[in-house]
Amino acid sequence: MRLEDILTQIAPAEQRAMAEAKRRWDAVAHPLNSLGMLETDVIRIAGMTGSPNIDISKRAVVVMCADNGVVEEGVTQTGQEVTAIVTENMSTGDTSVCRMSHVAGADVIPVDIGVARPVKGGKIRQKNIRRGTANMTQGPAMTREEAERAILTGVELVGELKEQGYRLLATGEMGIGNTTTSSAVVSVLLRQEPADVTGRGAGLSTEGLRLKIRAIETAIAVNRPDPADGLDVLHKVGGLDIAGLAGVFLGGAYHHIPVLVDGFISSAAALVAASLCPAVKDYMLGSHASNEPAGKLVLEALGLTPFLYAGMCLGEGTGAVAVMPLLDMGLAVYREMCTFEATNIEAYQPLT
Repeated sequence: MRLEDILTQIAPAEQRAMAEAKRRWDAVAHPLNSLGMLETDVIRIAGMTGSPNIDISKRAVVVMCADNGVVEEGVTQTGQEVTAIVTENMSTGDTSVCRMSHVAGADVIPVDIGVARPVKGGKIRQKNIRRGTANMTQGPAMTREEAERAILTGVELVGELKEQGYRLLATGEMGIGNTTTSSAVVSVLLRQEPADVTGRGAGLSTEGLRLKIRAIETAIAVNRPDPADGLDVLHKVGGLDIAGLAGVFLGGAYHHIPVLVDGFISSAAALVAASLCPAVKDYMLGSHASNEPAGKLVLEALGLTPFLYAGMCLGEGTGAVAVMPLLDMGLAVYREMCTFEATNIEAYQPLT
């Protein structure tokens, strides 16, 4: 499988299925469009899957786990060893996203795509590309070939999950230092100053934030990533977790499976995927607006509206998992609610 072949085969969402889903909503005995995003996103899912008959009961959150060499620059409060610890905890169910996913009826699939040390756990998908990226302030974070392999890993994983019956995916990540790489990617792709798109991440001090911004500025100056080439940006100032998630978004579009965008890191990966193939945006669903400074900015660039403004910035896929029950509620009305015709109520008509 070549990345170029995947990109050329991704088609826009199916408009006929969306029109049928809209007609079904309009027949449901309720004021037109009154459920807002619960309606529009169900319609969008119909377009993604190519059918108005929607089943997202089997779902998972794919958590890409990787380390980032830029932590050498003092951009984080915790050490790199935390990435491996949390990755292994995901295998045993001992993280926030695991507890939340249990409530949402989703499986957690941790993927070692670039953790600095080998990790153990029966649920961990062993897909390591390299043991952490290089320090991007001194040169490219990884090679272009490694970035492409990581993207393809995400695409292939979606194909495997589709064969296993999964019909809704959420994106998550674990990697100390990945708000730094995400801010760098967003800064370049959206042509924004690093200081305007960089936040405190997991509780940085004011001095830590200054170091983080300076590291991003240095990395961009040293590597000179091309904003017109998403793969160039990714391999120079990105991370393997971002690359893997970009592949999940592309895989969702390729395999016609809706994918929920989580927070800032996930949305940075979505931005990379969209830079490689704009049609991929048709297969993305917004979940929440991250509390990071550029959280809303990136969603706007992707044309996505979040369900939640909850001040969340944990990552792991927690925000994406949190909206799964909302989609279930919307689908319950869509599938089970009586129609105007069945209740002898005159249907609402669109008014100008």
